[in-house]
Amino acid sequence: MAETIRMPKLGFDMAEGTLIRWVKKVGETVNKGEVLAEIETDKATVEVESSAGGVVRRLVVEEGSVVPVGSPIAIVGTVGEVIQEPGDQESGKQEIIGKRESSVKSPKPEIPHLASAKASPLARKIASEKKVDLSDVKGTGPGGRIVRRDIETMLAGGLATTEHGQQTSVSAPASVGSRPLSVMDETVSMSKLRQAIGRRMAESKAGIPHFYVTHEYKMDALMDLRGQFNKIVAENEKLSVNDFIIKAVALALRQFPNLNASLKGNSVLHHGQVNVGVAVSVEGGLLTIVCKEADTKPLRQIAAEVKAMAARARDGKVKPDDIEGSTFSISNLGMYDVENFIAIINPPEAAILAVASAREVPVVEGGAVITGWRMKTSISVDHRLSDGVEAAKFMQALAVFLEEPLRLVL
Repeated sequence: MAETIRMPKLGFDMAEGTLIRWVKKVGETVNKGEVLAEIETDKATVEVESSAGGVVRRLVVEEGSVVPVGSPIAIVGTVGEVIQEPGDQESGKQEIIGKRESSVKSPKPEIPHLASAKASPLARKIASEKKVDLSDVKGTGPGGRIVRRDIETMLAGGLATTEHGQQTSVSAPASVGSRPLSVMDETVSMSKLRQAIGRRMAESKAGIPHFYVTHEYKMDALMDLRGQFNKIVAENEKLSVNDFIIKAVALALRQFPNLNASLKGNSVLHHGQVNVGVAVSVEGGLLTIVCKEADTKPLRQIAAEVKAMAARARDGKVKPDDIEGSTFSISNLGMYDVENFIAIINPPEAAILAVASAREVPVVEGGAVITGWRMKTSISVDHRLSDGVEAAKFMQALAVFLEEPLRLVL
């Protein structure tokens, strides 16, 4: 029986998505769970998997179309199967698919100089606007992918392609001695991702009464355990400090259901699963990937899953399941030598943990000054769902796991 594939809803606030590329064409076989198309939301470029197996019989929308959530995008069935086209069920209009060509226009051809190069959607957009031939650009992103900074580097001192296909050199800004000449003001359009981040964070700060609790953790035992583990495993299996934090947070949340929750009117929804969202820096902003049921997974599995999802996020190829369903989030700036910071809650979650750097600093123990590893974290909590005492107790519970890290591997 033919099945209609619809625009998925990726996140509670998604209303529409742009279908940017069909991976499968009419007449091709697609297996259930195989990538059918790529869509762009205001957060990321996402691979859409087919919910049915069979033959692609109809592409309902063209590439580049903006499609509301829940609207049909394709039909998967069998050759010769009698179906009703989406939207025609009430009129009873039927056809035998395969007997005539699809009524959908052929996808728009790609611009020749953009077609073959491996590049992020933003890089392609800038290259198209600036008439840059991507074949002349060396990619520095994951797997050699061309990203925005590569286009900017080309424009600053490389070759650009004119409207008529001729190449012309683009010089870097001139300077007098060591003092550069003044640069004209420039107005730059905000990306959809940056617009979405701004909108969500403004709504969060305006609508959610935040409060904050900071705690400093002794990290000596964890740093030692991590070092021992990483000496005996392959490079791609090494654990990060963040992997330990994800596991520790997930276990601590089991004791504090109000922090693993969402507000629903005058009720509180305590989530059955502990799905930890991890903020990842991507081109043009941040994207939250989700480690599902992190409290039940061993550290090595958490590390492998987060590495894979983060790579897909940075490559602009996340899967819907990568970014859906978080119940609590972590924002970690530890790799940037940050002493402390606070984060804005990611609605509809109840809290977010901001993690700073683990640092070797002077500490006082037993009346003597010695060196030790310390790390500060700050939790931001929705005051409608919890209060300072509960948040402080959560931070103390988190200390048990971080300061006695063998609890995370037993």
